[in-house]
Amino acid sequence: MDRYSEAGVDLDLAASVKARLRGLVRSTRRPEVIGAIGGFGGLFRPDFHAFREPILVASIDGVGTKLKIAALARRHQGVGEDVVHHCVNDIATTGAEPLFFLDYVGTSRLDPTSFHDILRGMARACRRTGCALLGGETAQLPGMYRDGEYDLVGAIVGVVDRSALLPRAGMRAGDLLVGLRSSGLHTNGYSLARKILFEEQNLTLDSRIPGCPLSLGDELLRVHRSYLPELRRLRRLELPVKGIAHITGGGLPENLPRILPKRLDAQIKIGSWRIPPLFRFLTKVGKLSQEESYRVFNMGIGMVLVAAADCAERVAQAVGGRIIGKLVPGEGRVLLC
Repeated sequence: MDRYSEAGVDLDLAASVKARLRGLVRSTRRPEVIGAIGGFGGLFRPDFHAFREPILVASIDGVGTKLKIAALARRHQGVGEDVVHHCVNDIATTGAEPLFFLDYVGTSRLDPTSFHDILRGMARACRRTGCALLGGETAQLPGMYRDGEYDLVGAIVGVVDRSALLPRAGMRAGDLLVGLRSSGLHTNGYSLARKILFEEQNLTLDSRIPGCPLSLGDELLRVHRSYLPELRRLRRLELPVKGIAHITGGGLPENLPRILPKRLDAQIKIGSWRIPPLFRFLTKVGKLSQEESYRVFNMGIGMVLVAAADCAERVAQAVGGRIIGKLVPGEGRVLLC
């Protein structure tokens, strides 16, 4: 064993693990990709002939402490999908289509099985969304993480024509809010959820929560939903929206204001959708106020669309959503009513 391996960094293992990933990366390839993975930079030759004025949109995000649940359950493919879907949804709020994705994995010691599962999840999500997995970085950082734990971050670049850029300037009082259901916690609120469920309630991954059809581990590891298919359907049907908010950290109260003009408030009608059992349980046993619950968790709504009143019902029907509120004169806030 060489001195670097003794220090906790195995270069030979890293090389062999990366060599196994080439097939996964190739499965996400788009025509614009040039060359193969392994260079100092990923190469992408964009074809913007269909755009009058292309605007590039970039975003970066992670999975947070949901990774601790994945490590505890030894199930890693889902968080690979999570990080791609989260990033795709973020740029989709501008109307953008994904082009390529880059990942970062930092760990104390590289575990080939879990690493391959993470990349398999990312590749699967990239294929489904039409996004090229262009490259990434894998860092062995002994002493930075506990054994078996890792960090996962993704960066994405997409494109939208300037004429289709969201949010639009024409929002007005009376516009309606269309909510799309989340698949679960998605990738936010896990630090509080873990404290309530495992520290305070002494539950395990095998425990069952009233009303939940799956074990607690399965509920917590539900994959972050990608809303790209629904948004693409709206474009095909030529059903316009004025704005899109991805409900992530900060919940409805902090994410809707990111797309609102300062002269309007978003009035959310509590009770217009059924709160999933996991959120109801967390709120009850965690003794959370309504304000904190809606600020920490998505409470069952993962994306909100702003649509004119005369087409909002058609928008909701096309995406399988429901009307959850409206815009009213105000100051760019969210009102839970």
